[in-house]
Amino acid sequence: MTDAVSIRQDILTKKVTATQVAERFLSRLAAIDPRVRAFLSVSRDSALAQAKKVDEKIARGEKPGLLAGLPIAIKDNLCTIDAPTTCGSKILEDYRPPYDATVVRRLREEDAVIVGKTNLDEFAMGSSTENSAFFTTRNPWNLQCVPGGSSGGSAAAVAAGMAPLALGSDTGGSIRQPAALTGTVGFKPTYGRVSRYGLVAYGSSLDQIGPFGRSVRDAALLAQVISGHDPFDSTSVAQPAPDFSAGLERDAKGLRLGVPKEYFGEGLDPEVRASVEAAISTLEAKGAKRVEVSLPMTEYGIAAYYIVAPCEASSNLARYDGVHYGHRAQGYGDLISLFSKSRKEGFGPEVTRRIILGTFALSSGYYEAYYNRALKVRRRIKQDFDRAFELCDVIVGPTSPTPAFPVGAKASDPLAMYLCDVYTVATNLAGLPGISVPCGLTKSGLPIGLQVQGRVLDDQGVLQAARVFEREVGLSLPWPSLS
Repeated sequence: MTDAVSIRQDILTKKVTATQVAERFLSRLAAIDPRVRAFLSVSRDSALAQAKKVDEKIARGEKPGLLAGLPIAIKDNLCTIDAPTTCGSKILEDYRPPYDATVVRRLREEDAVIVGKTNLDEFAMGSSTENSAFFTTRNPWNLQCVPGGSSGGSAAAVAAGMAPLALGSDTGGSIRQPAALTGTVGFKPTYGRVSRYGLVAYGSSLDQIGPFGRSVRDAALLAQVISGHDPFDSTSVAQPAPDFSAGLERDAKGLRLGVPKEYFGEGLDPEVRASVEAAISTLEAKGAKRVEVSLPMTEYGIAAYYIVAPCEASSNLARYDGVHYGHRAQGYGDLISLFSKSRKEGFGPEVTRRIILGTFALSSGYYEAYYNRALKVRRRIKQDFDRAFELCDVIVGPTSPTPAFPVGAKASDPLAMYLCDVYTVATNLAGLPGISVPCGLTKSGLPIGLQVQGRVLDDQGVLQAARVFEREVGLSLPWPSLS
């Protein structure tokens, strides 16, 4: 299966035009998406117009951008001036932002071809893309299963070959977990490495934008474009991003792989365990060194995350009040009834649940018992990682405890759904970079993902280690059959 880096090279060497590439992916999108339902909106005309501009630039002998002619799908919680931004919610169903997110602007500057906006769990709250207010996205490997979440639409779009690249956001695993379930590569950069300006906020101290691709090379290329300091984001790291593609091809010799015992305990699917262990053993045979490490606060990660994230969501989502923008209820009485009726009509059950949880945890008399204590646990989690990285270069393990599960299997059990992110939330709480790469298939043909985590700002080291796994394990997944 050709990755984005190879497609770009074909465009630059004039083996194919950007317009031909765009038409190819748009045609596949039109044929397949009625079954997968990855997209909330498709920008066919503007995509073809942009592809034509890229072809004209190349014909004039001008230097095209880093993403010259590459079709890309964008998660629908990133602001786009020329398309709706709904966040998968009825409260923003008809909202059109007056500006582009910084990452979207950078895509346009580097000649990307934006093909559409992808489905997500409402306001990025979920692990299955079943919480979208509009419809459920299906996993291309098995249409009866979920693609993961919350960036399930972006993951499914890349997995099904409807776009070679996509952007998602990751608050507690929302890029890496769907990447694992769909057999794609999903990269969450260090917190602050990518500007959040124009990303509709869920948990402001946790959210990070990142790429999906068919390969680690794809992820590195797209991460290169979107990374870097942005004065519009006060949490943006004030230093230039390194060239993530440079030095990507290191070998396994001497690479210290930290393997936490806490990632291989109760609840881990046996097939996932076997596949991840086999991938680690393959690298050991190539010269990597396995180092046993411990992350004892892992068992408290889910509890801490589901206090910190809902508290931030309670604050961030207070702006949707039926007055400023978004859905406004009809037939209200006083101002309070306008607020409550608009929010009741606009928010789905999972968003409502997290707002209530966060508001309660922040309320007088409970702040110290819940939110402040969760922040202390968060600090301890970061300290666990710091100690582990004294012994190893990267930490590896499963991305998700299970492969993709059937649609509806966990919809009525929020706790079971939350546990899907047991291996990913700590990465966000500690602000670390992390990536998921395919490492196998189950007997029933569902993908399995391996997660690589690194030190703060060692995004390059994480990509290099992931590339070693990708190359040495030698797993090249085709487009799924969509049966």
